[in-house]
Amino acid sequence: MEHLSIIRLIAQASVPVQIVIAILLLASLTSWSIIFGKRALIARARREADRFENRFWSGDDLAQLYRTIESHGGATGMAGIFEFGFREFAKLRQSKVSTEQLLEGSRRAMRVAQLREIDRLEHSLATLATVGSTSPYVGLFGTVWGIMSAFSSLGNVQQATLAMVAPGISEALVATAIGLFAAIPAVIAYNRFADQVTRLEMRFDAFSEEFSTILQRHAVRGTPASGQER
Repeated sequence: MEHLSIIRLIAQASVPVQIVIAILLLASLTSWSIIFGKRALIARARREADRFENRFWSGDDLAQLYRTIESHGGATGMAGIFEFGFREFAKLRQSKVSTEQLLEGSRRAMRVAQLREIDRLEHSLATLATVGSTSPYVGLFGTVWGIMSAFSSLGNVQQATLAMVAPGISEALVATAIGLFAAIPAVIAYNRFADQVTRLEMRFDAFSEEFSTILQRHAVRGTPASGQER
């Protein structure tokens, strides 16, 4: 029996099937590129959140922590939420607004920072979902087209045998296999990353509430939000 070669089957497939396979391979490369990039991004976001939480709850002066973060510029994640909230708190306090307005402004600023961070973390996840959901159907289209071509070539043959259609069917089924090859990693990665982003969002929500409580205590007492008391 002749050794089965995927490369040979693709080379011998019809042009429409080859186009489908090329699209699926491109989708697979794109999804793997997103997977590696997203894995590094989320892992870095989790490490940064851990480091910031450890420093925040260690009793460091809030004003000094804010100045340190601001001096580095472009803070993201939990540090960015803190930076936005503290900056708005300090700005509104100078305007002599009420405590409710002070806290509402700080919460709104932290919410904006959190939404930007979640949007950054979720970027390209929709592409993974699209690849995972559509690749099997694109591969199936290539397979159906290839099988139709294989059987249509038997129209002028007096006696059809399995040996005559088997090569064409094998070439067509490669499209389905490549479709699954593109879809399965994309679906697994999407589910995993979506869960990790959701967990980070819950951490951001919890931090925002805790930080709002600290700011509320400072606002009620009328003391600067720079002491070490939490």
